[in-house]
Amino acid sequence: MSEADETVKSAKKSKAAGEAVVIKKYANRRLYNTSTSSYVTLDYLAEMVKNGQDFVVYDAKTNDDITHSVLTQIIFEEENKGQNLLPIQFLRQLIKFYGDNLQAFVPSYLEMSMDAFSNNQEKMRARMRETFGAAPGYQMFEEMARSNMALFDQAMKMFTPIGGFYQQARAATAPSADENEIHQLREELAELKRQLAKLDKS
Repeated sequence: MSEADETVKSAKKSKAAGEAVVIKKYANRRLYNTSTSSYVTLDYLAEMVKNGQDFVVYDAKTNDDITHSVLTQIIFEEENKGQNLLPIQFLRQLIKFYGDNLQAFVPSYLEMSMDAFSNNQEKMRARMRETFGAAPGYQMFEEMARSNMALFDQAMKMFTPIGGFYQQARAATAPSADENEIHQLREELAELKRQLAKLDKS
């Protein structure tokens, strides 16, 4: 049985049980799937993610949950293969938020943005098929970006009342910092347009 077949089999077994597959990572960096009683690779875990299979990874010695670091490692490996989904400007912007007073909001914003993107992916695929594989127009991405920003802002206001932590955090940011954020967003949009232009020419 191939690794892909094992992944599908594991996914069906876990879905039937309604539980996440438990993966244990040993000191020799080997990953062990307790559901199939077999050692697996990062590529195997990546296929599980693509198949919608939930899993958690525990350190075999300390029993600490290391799922986050393993998923990050999968992304790192995929990026090293040349499948660059994370633009340099995005990575720089992400690094800048570490230690920032709005750092706590970044994970929620990114999660909501990806959820919105996933919900719209079928519409995007349809548009791409209609244009025979050509790069989608800028307007669609601009609309999605504005929609995501509005969604995030609305969500933060729902979490806290007027004058709450969200408003205080924004008020604590100096006007120059706000202007800097707007400038950075414009740069990101310009970079996205440049990348789409390259795709369109190709």
